[in-house]
Amino acid sequence: MRDLCLAALDAATRAGASYADCRALRMLRQNLACEDARVSQLHDRESLGLGVRVIADGAWGFAAIRTLSKSEAEKAARTAVAVARASATAKAKPVLLVPEPKRTSSFRTPFEIDPFLVSMTEKTALLLAINDRLLKRSPLIRKAEAAMTFKKDERWLMSTEGTDLSSVTVTSAAWYTATAVSRGDAKSRSYNPPPRNAGWENIDAADLLANCDRVADQAVQHLSAKECPVGTRDLILDPLHLALTIHESVGHATELDRALGMEESLAGRSFATPDKLRRLQYGSERVNLVADNTLPGGLATQGFDDEGVEAQRWDIVKDGLFSGYGTSREVAAAIGEDRSRGACRADAWSSIPIVRIPNLSLMPGKAACTVEDLIADTKDGIFIEGMGSFSIDQMRCNFQFGGDAFWEVKNGKITGMLKDVTYQSITTDFWNRCVGLGDQRSWVPNGVLNCGKGDPMQISQMTHGAVPAKFQGIQVGGARAAAGA
Repeated sequence: MRDLCLAALDAATRAGASYADCRALRMLRQNLACEDARVSQLHDRESLGLGVRVIADGAWGFAAIRTLSKSEAEKAARTAVAVARASATAKAKPVLLVPEPKRTSSFRTPFEIDPFLVSMTEKTALLLAINDRLLKRSPLIRKAEAAMTFKKDERWLMSTEGTDLSSVTVTSAAWYTATAVSRGDAKSRSYNPPPRNAGWENIDAADLLANCDRVADQAVQHLSAKECPVGTRDLILDPLHLALTIHESVGHATELDRALGMEESLAGRSFATPDKLRRLQYGSERVNLVADNTLPGGLATQGFDDEGVEAQRWDIVKDGLFSGYGTSREVAAAIGEDRSRGACRADAWSSIPIVRIPNLSLMPGKAACTVEDLIADTKDGIFIEGMGSFSIDQMRCNFQFGGDAFWEVKNGKITGMLKDVTYQSITTDFWNRCVGLGDQRSWVPNGVLNCGKGDPMQISQMTHGAVPAKFQGIQVGGARAAAGA
């Protein structure tokens, strides 16, 4: 692969590129799903290709190939330069990149068992066993769905600046849902242990099976739950639920390309513009949101991004103050920063790298506190577990979130289950209403495996760790149709 990358870089330089990088990628993907007592999906795919990105005449160009030969690599490089020159005729200003030292290194996800060496028979047997246990728990459980996903990327990245990098990253995840049906109504409950950049050891069969009865029982309980009250309530949000809230209201809002108006697809702009950096009170003083692409097991942890910038840790919100962005070398230069944060990634060899959300987590509170303590300190509230529907506006301001399970809290105690719960707020108002945080003991590294961005769309993944958190005086109401990106 290195020889092909070198050939492409040489061809790009000879064609007139002032900068070029070449990324070769071997991608393995497995997606398995079982529905009730049958296997509903077996997807096992390998893809191998090479992408060349260049700057010529002050504009970007990109081309990719799947036929891996020296002549095709050189042809792709020349095509990328031609694309750049055509694009340059319409450029508003030339592309500028902040400097990045040349680097030669490699990265490998630590894992004990390669998931691609575990048989499909063993994987589907576990999924079918989960479904069997869910269905047998109650006659009201009418649908059981269980799934796994595995990814393995072998990457080579070289540039005309002397970068020479390689990596192997592995991702493993499993989850399931039980749906109860009665009297024309259907309600579900899910179990989503944290997905991680790790091997088969992240698939804990004993844990998955041990939670089946609880999940099935709560799906049945959901059928007879009380309707959500309408009005203002305190909310206690669990770490899995907060993963999505962080993703939508902070992660996408602090991608600098969105804030600069360079990306507008899929609710694509942001209120968090550069004039607000280090000035805006994004949340209460308790709120610390940290980006960390060095996080062990993090879904965005891959050693370096697709511009060769090494993984870093930095503040997005510090003590409530808006403090940083996810950046690429191009957008970092646009606001006068001297280095990229290394948040530029592509989802395939055939995709051009774009700014993506890093591993972004809500940090634990400093005082000893558990979710039970947060509930005990709540007079009138709702405890929400898991991810559900969401909707957010074009500027990442006004939003609505649902969830997977909802519990009424009265005078410090859970009194029963609720259904059809949603809450509405404005991003900065919501985070400024954070009045309580669990401590380090309750921090969980949940994440998102299917983040869509760009046009054409790219799918990426990132971890959003969190602790249980309490938000005071949030508007809640009956469920409404919600969708988002």
